[in-house]
Amino acid sequence: MFTGIVTDVGEVLELEQQGDLRVRIGTAYDVDGIDLGASIACEGCCLTVIALGRSPRNWFDVQISAESVSKTNIGAWTVGKRLNLERALKVGDELGGHIVSGHVDGVAEVVAIRPEGDSLRVTFRAPEALARFIAPKGSVALNGTSLTVNEVDGCDFGINFIPHTQSVTTWNEVAVGQKINLEVDTMARYVARLRDFG
Repeated sequence: MFTGIVTDVGEVLELEQQGDLRVRIGTAYDVDGIDLGASIACEGCCLTVIALGRSPRNWFDVQISAESVSKTNIGAWTVGKRLNLERALKVGDELGGHIVSGHVDGVAEVVAIRPEGDSLRVTFRAPEALARFIAPKGSVALNGTSLTVNEVDGCDFGINFIPHTQSVTTWNEVAVGQKINLEVDTMARYVARLRDFG
């Protein structure tokens, strides 16, 4: 379980196809405090740590199934790509964002970007099957970042990125056409399910 509050921006150091995809991710996290088998959200995908090291810098390896690659933007990762990272919650941690599972629902696309004051207004297009779960002033997780939806127009929705968010995540690199991991709010999913079968 996560909150969508990014705590490190890592970097893809190596990718190797070994049946499943194995990825080495450079991090500022102290690897002495990470257990093998720990969950770390990488661009919003809950991935399991299978190896750790400190040379030439701190790193951890994850193994990613073909299913995860097919349902996310992981297939576009390349060496040098920067990734939003978040360690799993511990009992007593602050819930600063919203409850995020790290199970990506689908891939959204960036369709427009414009400055708005010191912030950046970005419009995303959600897959049609997920658009009904996105509401104005509701929450979404995009590439692992907990964000508030400003407006919704069909499958398109807008997010405002304040300068702080841009400076501590990969959102300062956003570009039109980019594919983004989307996790809809869990409560919205349950409310829709109850409405459909209630």
